[in-house]
Amino acid sequence: MVDPAQQMIADVGSAQPAVPDVKRARVGVSLIFAAHGAVYGSFATRIPWLQDHRHIGPGLLGVALLAPSVGALLGMPFASRLIHRFGGRRATRAMIIAWCVSGALPMLAPNMPALFGLLMVYGLTSGMGDVAMNAQAIPVEHAAGKSIMSGLHGMWSVGGLVASGAGALAAHANLDARIHLSIVAAVLVVIAVIGSASLPENIANEDDEPPPHFVRPPRAVVIIGLIAFCALFAEASTSDWCAVYLKKVLGTSAGTAATAYTAFAFTMAASRLTGDFAVRRFGPTRTVRIAGIIGTVGGVLVVFAHNPGVAIAGFALIGLGVAAVFPLAFAAAGHADAQPARAIAGVATIAYGAGIAAPGIVGGIAAASSLHVSFAVITVLVAMLAIGAGVLQPKRAGGEPTVL
Repeated sequence: MVDPAQQMIADVGSAQPAVPDVKRARVGVSLIFAAHGAVYGSFATRIPWLQDHRHIGPGLLGVALLAPSVGALLGMPFASRLIHRFGGRRATRAMIIAWCVSGALPMLAPNMPALFGLLMVYGLTSGMGDVAMNAQAIPVEHAAGKSIMSGLHGMWSVGGLVASGAGALAAHANLDARIHLSIVAAVLVVIAVIGSASLPENIANEDDEPPPHFVRPPRAVVIIGLIAFCALFAEASTSDWCAVYLKKVLGTSAGTAATAYTAFAFTMAASRLTGDFAVRRFGPTRTVRIAGIIGTVGGVLVVFAHNPGVAIAGFALIGLGVAAVFPLAFAAAGHADAQPARAIAGVATIAYGAGIAAPGIVGGIAAASSLHVSFAVITVLVAMLAIGAGVLQPKRAGGEPTVL
């Protein structure tokens, strides 16, 4: 008797590797996503320690923290090449281990040039690991025969939340960040090794053309990337500016302002953890269209809010609306290309530009007009998600829709 999961992989094409134990592979890739998020959450909680112990002013710190984004953009195009050469399991294991270790390195920097360099390495390994783990999720999703990508990104959020909680406790206890992050790195390396053991081999055929060093994505991937860009722009700008909006526009206290990000982060995590259920029930296109409408309503509430409660509800709805779009963009790109890592690298490179651009653009618009106008622009971008939802319907490399 032919296993339906294996038959599905055969139908998609030889480029999709077999996944002998789907359940085990899904647990493994979930651990990889959680470990990736945990590095980010751990490092974010110790940035104040880094600033205090290196005596870095806020302006210089802001410039330094651009280095990870630049490093990620530089690293992503190379990830597919490494996956092609070494195979998905080996490449993903190496990239995630490198990312886990690099999370502790910036704390060891003796001076600013070294800090910039180590933050670049931090971003480089983050971006490459991001592409690798999402590329590994594609064959597992094929074999499962249902959407799992949103839940995997939800595991990334869970990893970040758990690690940030541990980091807050470490900071409260005045634990040296070098010791704290070294311990975290050691634990996460073990988790990465365990998780990667059950990933599909994903070894390229000898006659397969290796991807170029720098990926120039096709038009279909570019369009998917632009939708992901809109989602990530709204996510990055809202997370950076929601507390400022409450404090400066609505005159709330710092404590009340902080709840805006809490509400936003909570609905982001909840949406990703439940997003696969919505995709299975409604399909990717309807899910993103509904989410885009919900997020747009949230943006309108923020722009016209006259009290903190309404604004916080608006930020929560924005989080609910944009959370599932990014993982579904990765899924759509990965299913559309015979080499998923190549397509995912293309989408990631386009979309992650939003992470660099968003905070500065929002601040520039606010300086020239007001934060009301900035969030009106964010609301328009969220509305574009509902309009362009159709491009996120996963298609096989030959162009046929993939039913998840």
